[in-house]
Parts: sequence; structure tokens; C-alpha cells
Amino acid sequence: MDVAQTLLAIIPIVWLILSLGVFKMRGDLACLIGLGITIVLSIVGFSFPVMHSITAALEGITMAIWPIVYVIIAAVFIYNVSKESGGMDTIMKMLTSISSDLRILVLLLAWGLGGFLEAVAGFGTAVAIPASILAVLGMSPVKAAVICLIANTTPTAFGAIGLPVATLSQVTGLEVKQLSYTVSIQLFILIILIPFILVALTEDKGFKSIKGVFGITLVSGLAFAIPQVFISKYLGAELPSIVGSIVCIFLTVLIAKKMSSEEEKASAEKVSTSDGIKAWIPFILVFIFIIFSSSLFPVINQALSSIRTEFPIYIGEGAKPYSIVWLTSPGTLILLATFIGGRVQGLTFGQILGILGKTVKQMGKTMITVGSIVGLSKVMGYSGMIDIIAVSLVTMTGSFYPFIAPIIGALGTFITGSDTSANVLFGELQVQAAHSLKVDPFWLAAANMAGATAGKMISPQSIAVATGATGLVGEEGNILKQAMKYCAIYTLIICMVVFALGKALGKI
Repeated sequence: MDVAQTLLAIIPIVWLILSLGVFKMRGDLACLIGLGITIVLSIVGFSFPVMHSITAALEGITMAIWPIVYVIIAAVFIYNVSKESGGMDTIMKMLTSISSDLRILVLLLAWGLGGFLEAVAGFGTAVAIPASILAVLGMSPVKAAVICLIANTTPTAFGAIGLPVATLSQVTGLEVKQLSYTVSIQLFILIILIPFILVALTEDKGFKSIKGVFGITLVSGLAFAIPQVFISKYLGAELPSIVGSIVCIFLTVLIAKKMSSEEEKASAEKVSTSDGIKAWIPFILVFIFIIFSSSLFPVINQALSSIRTEFPIYIGEGAKPYSIVWLTSPGTLILLATFIGGRVQGLTFGQILGILGKTVKQMGKTMITVGSIVGLSKVMGYSGMIDIIAVSLVTMTGSFYPFIAPIIGALGTFITGSDTSANVLFGELQVQAAHSLKVDPFWLAAANMAGATAGKMISPQSIAVATGATGLVGEEGNILKQAMKYCAIYTLIICMVVFALGKALGKI
């Protein structure tokens, strides 16, 4: 192990931790400076040719634009259109009219709706919307913020139409379906446990709060976990959280209605079937488009996938042409569904275009942040910096490394606020570590993703969204302190699952 080169290689990571976690710099500025530092280090410290470094960064920036930022824009766009048309208000009305029990509303809003919003949009919507509704319904704003931060963990693995796992697959070169399935297996236990934690936090009685709602809480977890495993195995990364959250909401609503008294049923605000369908139509179309363009329908999939553009960017050793597949990108499918759904909901074509323009402007700093972080990752990867870190970690921890692999993913999300960026930063490192240890690379890459869901809970960006949504700006430290202990427990469980289950299945 070369100590000097290892210390040089971790400078970009240390910079991101300090700039974002200590100096509280803006994400776009910190990541842009980080990219510059990485390019200079690769040239000076690792004898990486100047043009190799520049073209590596350009390849990363291109990957950031397509498909990552493209999908983020499309995902936020569908939410913005639904909000403008009133469809999102109808969806929320449908959920809040089901029960007056705050514990059940937490399952529906923080877990069910939050999981759904994370699946189709991400970008803070899964924390902001449920937290603000729970605060309006009478829950302590701090409690609402903490509950929604905890809820917005496991669903983030397949958030924004599967973008984190799809990006991890692209960064590591690992097949996306097997990777998706491995992630869902690692998260299975936590998906069942999280609803119980949410209910326990709803009242000031701890786990005594579960009395009377144990059955519905268990169903909420299982209804999310089981479909996610099967969908990830057979369809890939796009639909697991969408299907899981929809099944979860449906079964939770069904049981909640059976538990409701006649008085509650009589006073509930009614939403007609036609209004309900109209509210959900953009998301229904996303579901349909993704299924029919997937490998389940090979004729359609192959025809659409054949429309692609390939061009070289990186000029160094191991270079491959960069490929843009235009029509099967989730971004394209979401855009199409949103335009059709928006028209069905009564918006004009001009209004929808206007919302798209505002959404693109809204994403300006995100584009810089993601572009810089993906560019930084590519330079670190091609120049050998990630290889050196991986070898050093494996040398220091040996066969124990798989236990700490999720912690690295959690660190990435804490630093960047994004599961996708955490996978870009450390996905290749995990694969290199797997090769060094001669263990299953899918298992360690998935461990990075599983760990990344933990870091989301305490990410400064996530906490900022939660405080903004609940009127608690200035209370970030208090919320971080409360969320930190749950993050530690969550991370420990993930580490134990990855290590123990990996041993049991012969993966490590």
C-alpha cells in the first residue's frame, strides 16, 4: 500500500466532506471546485496526461446531462405539472380522507405517498410534501420532519424512476436487473422495519404506539418490500419503488377503511372515480410506458433501443464510445407521459411548456452539482485514484471490508445529498474492492446503494428541505441530532445484513 498516493487520492473526498459538511458551501460551488482539484491532482500526483484528464471529465459531464440530469428534470417536471393542474392536491385529498388516526396517516403520507413521490420525482418532494401535510394535520413540525427523513431512506434506492441503481449500473458496468435485485434483497428487512419505527415515533409512547395498528403497519412494510423484490428481479430499476409504493398505499387504504368508524366514513371528503383517475393519469402513463418499452416486450424494446447515438469522448486507455439511447430513457418516457397527462388534466400545451421551462431553470444549480460530481468520479476512476483507495481499504480491513462497504455509501450520500451521486463517487471503488477480495462485485456495489439510503436521512440537503417545508429554518442542528441516532442504527443493520447475508448466500 502506497501511503502517500492513498493520501493524495482521498483529497477530493476529504474536500467534499469539509466543503459541504463543515464549511457549508453551496453544493454546486463545492463540487465544481472539487472537480478542479481532482483534475490537478490526477495530472500532478498521478502522472495522468492533461487531455486524458480533461476528456475523462467531459465524459462524466456528458453522463451527468444524459441520462442523469435529464431524468431529474423529467421527474420534477411531472410533479410540477401535477401540482399546477391540481392533480397532486386531489391525490393528497384522497389519502388524508381515509383515516383520522395519525399513526395510519403517517403510514399513508410519510411512507406510502413519500415512497411514491421518491419513486417518481425525488429531489426533496418525498420529504417536503408529507412533512408539510403532517404539520398541518397537527403533528409537531420537528417530529414531522424527522419522521419523513427516516421514511425517505429505503425508497431512495429506486427513486426518480430507478435513477440511482441505473446510474450505478452504468458507472460499474454491472447488469442492471441483477444489481436491482441484489439491492432489493439487502434492503428487504429494513423496508419491513421502517414503518414500525415511524409509528413508534408518531406518539410519545415509543413502541407502545404500535398497539392497535400492528397488523396494518406490518402490511405496509410487506406490501412495499415484496413487490419491490419481484419487480426488480424481472423488470429492473425503473419500477420497484413505484409498484411497491402503489401496492403499499392500496393495501394500507383498504385496511384503514375497514378500521374506520361509521362517523369517520360519513365525514370523509369524497373524490369521484373520474377525478381520482385524472389526478393519477400522468403516473399511470409512466407506469404503462416503462413496462411496454422494457425487455418484457423485446420487439418494442429492441426497436426503440436501436435509435441511439454513439460518439467518443475519453481518449485514454480503456476508452469506449459514449452511447445515448433516445427513446427508452426514463426521461423521455416521463416527458411523454407528462405532456399527455397534463393535457388530460386540463392544462394547455403552452402551459405545460411553460412549466417545463421553469423546471429546467429550477434545476440550474443541480446540473452544475451533478455534472461536477460525475466528472470528478470519472477522473478519479480513469486516473487510478479509486483503485488506490480500494486497494488501501481492502489491505487495512481485509475480509472484514464487506461489513464497512455500506458505510462508504452512506458517507457518499451525506456528502452529496444524492444516492445517485454516492453511487457515481464510490460505485467503481466497491467493484474494485470486490475484485481485490475475489467476492461478488454485485454484492458490494449493491451494498454501496443500500448504505447510501442511510446517509440520505442525515444529508444537510435533505434536512434543509425538511426544515423549509415545516417552517423550521434554523432548527437544522436539532433535527440532525435526532435523526443521527436512527441513521446509526439503520446503518448498523445494513452492515450486519450485508455481511451476514452475504456469507450465508456465498456472495462474500
